[in-house]
Amino acid sequence: MTDAYYLVSDLHIGGDEQLRHVDFREELIGFLRELERGDEDAELLINGDAFGLWEFTEVDGPAKLDALVADYPDLFAQLRATGERIPITLIPGNHDYELAAHDEYVERLAEYNVTLDQSVSITRDLGDSVVHVEHGMQEDPNNRIPDFGNPYANPPGYFVNRQITSRAGRLSDRGKYNWLRDIQAVTPMTQIPDWLVSNYFYREMSAWLRFVVLPFLLLFNAALWYVGVVALDATGIWSLPMTLVQDALALFGPVGYLVDIVLAANLVLVGLLAAVAVPLYVFFRDVRKTLRRFGLVREGDGEDPVEKYLDRAREVFRTDPAVAVYVYGHTHRPSTTAMDGRLVINTGTWLKRLHRVDPPVGLLPPVYYSSYRLNYFRLTAADDGGVRVDYEVIDKPDPDDETLLQRLLTRPPDPEEPIPETTVVDPPGPPDARVSEPAEE
Repeated sequence: MTDAYYLVSDLHIGGDEQLRHVDFREELIGFLRELERGDEDAELLINGDAFGLWEFTEVDGPAKLDALVADYPDLFAQLRATGERIPITLIPGNHDYELAAHDEYVERLAEYNVTLDQSVSITRDLGDSVVHVEHGMQEDPNNRIPDFGNPYANPPGYFVNRQITSRAGRLSDRGKYNWLRDIQAVTPMTQIPDWLVSNYFYREMSAWLRFVVLPFLLLFNAALWYVGVVALDATGIWSLPMTLVQDALALFGPVGYLVDIVLAANLVLVGLLAAVAVPLYVFFRDVRKTLRRFGLVREGDGEDPVEKYLDRAREVFRTDPAVAVYVYGHTHRPSTTAMDGRLVINTGTWLKRLHRVDPPVGLLPPVYYSSYRLNYFRLTAADDGGVRVDYEVIDKPDPDDETLLQRLLTRPPDPEEPIPETTVVDPPGPPDARVSEPAEE
C-alpha cells in the first residue's frame, strides 16, 4: 500500500499567447524533482485543471498536448523523470475536461509517465480509511459537465473561456502592464467586470484623465451629504449647515474654492443619477426577472459558494462511511474544514491569487492585491489507522505589482486564515468521532 499521497490542483498550464506564461514554472519543476529524489512509497495526485485546454483556440483535440509539450519541454521531461520513481495520477477538471473526452490523451500522457484517470472522482485507501478525490466542477452550475465523457457536453464556462479568457491571452501584451493574462486568477467569474474596470482605471486610463477624475470620485460620498445640506438650505428648513460648510471651505482659500466647485459638479451628477435611477431600477428588475425565467439567473446565486462543496462532502461521507477525507479544488481557495469527525480539503491553486479591497472613501473601483500560495497536501496513515494531513507551502514572493495610487487609496488585505500545518483525522468510527487537534511537531 502507498505510504503517502501528495495532492495539488488548478495549475492551469497552457493557453493562447500570454496565457502560456507560467509564474510558478521553476517551483513546480523543483517540487517534482524533490519527489523524484525522495525515497518514500508515494503517489502524486493532480486534482483537475492541470492544463488550460479550454484556453487553446488555435489547435483542437489531442494536438493541444503537442502544443503543451512544445511550450514546456522541461516540465514534461521532469514529469517523465518523476513518474519513473512514483506514480503520477491526473484526473480531469473543467478547464482540461477534454482529457475525459478523448482516449488519445491516455496514451499520450502515459509517454510521460502520467496516468490519466478519466473518471469524475477517484479514491485511495490509507490506513483504515478512504480518501475521496474529485475536482469539484460538478457542484458549480456554470461549469458542471452535463454528460461527463461526451466531447460535446460543454458547460457555459467553456464558452466564457473560449470567448473571453482566450482572447484576453491574445490581447494582454498590448496593455501597459500585461495584466489581462491574469484573468484566470479572477474567482468567481462574476468578479471579472469589476476587475476589468479596476485595471482600466488604475493601469490603462490616461494619467491626466485619471487625476482629473480622481477628485470627483473621492468627494462623491461627501457630495451625497452636500445634497442634503443644499436641500435643507434651499427649502428654508435649516440654513446653518450650509453656512458652516461655506465658512469651513473659505478657511482654505483657493483650495476650498476648488473643493466647492467639485462638490457643486458632483451635486449636478447626483441629480442626474437620481433622475435616471428609478427607470433604470425598473428596467434591470424586469431584465433579471426575464433571465430568471429562462434559468440564466438562479435564486440561490447569493449563497455561500463553499456550502455547495460541503454539502457534496456530506453526501460522500453518507454514501461511503469508510471515507475519512474528501478532497476537492476548483474554487482556488485552499482550506481544511472539520466535519463530523471527517475532514474536507480544498487543494487551492498555484495561480496568482487576487484579493479584492474596496477603497474606504469615494466612488472608486476596487483594488485587487495579488499573492502566491504554492501549496500542496501530503496525506499519510496515522498510527491509529486514521489519516495524517500535512499542509506545505513552497516559498514564492508576492508579485507586489500594485501601483502607487492603489496603495495610497487602500490598505493591504487582511491575512488569510491560516491552515494547520498538521491535522489528524481519526479512522471512521462512531458518529461522535471528531477530528483530532493539530499534532505537535
